[in-house]
Amino acid sequence: MSRPLIGITAYAEVARWGAWDTRAVLVPEAYVRMVRQAGARPVVLPPDDADDAKDLVGRLDALVLAGGADIEPAHYGASPHPATRTRPDRDAGELAVLTAALEADRPVLGICRGMELLAVAYGGSLHQHLPDLLGNSRHQPAVGVYGAHPARFAPGSCAARVFGEAGEVNSYHHQAVDSPGALTVTGWADDGVIEALEDPARRFVLGVQWHPEEAGDVRPFAALVAAV
Repeated sequence: MSRPLIGITAYAEVARWGAWDTRAVLVPEAYVRMVRQAGARPVVLPPDDADDAKDLVGRLDALVLAGGADIEPAHYGASPHPATRTRPDRDAGELAVLTAALEADRPVLGICRGMELLAVAYGGSLHQHLPDLLGNSRHQPAVGVYGAHPARFAPGSCAARVFGEAGEVNSYHHQAVDSPGALTVTGWADDGVIEALEDPARRFVLGVQWHPEEAGDVRPFAALVAAV
């Protein structure tokens, strides 16, 4: 049998390699590696317009919403914080693809920004700068440095089935979910920050606030593929 086709949302950013310094469509290789290790075939999805989202999703078996820049606060009825840095092209393309995936009941895994996007799509809202709320930067200690902290997961939840009821996670985010909208909160950091969201009414919609791909943790990707 052919491997499931898993779309991974990507950045359009200026990048440098070899002799080139130009805009490129890219995603950290760790996402691709985890999807392959989970037994599926990864397809990188550049930011795109909304017109053909249903057609695109019709060709995919599941969707990974990758990490990245902040979501435009207008999508959840807020004004931007001075620390908020957005990518409107990603917002438009990913919200369209996510909506089409939910309508088609495709399995969805949201990672960091991807979990935040799930919350916004389900009518929720975000804390725009966690240091204002917590008084520290432990979830993003320094530029390019991941934080580490404990997390716990609701017994019987999808998150607990994938990760167990507790564990240590690696974080790199200065925003977090405030209201989950219609999603169910099933994971928390030890300081109360929401770490996992899911939609128990669907076969697989899971968001995690940390970066399992960078930790080499294939479990959420394997669960996504198993749900296809």
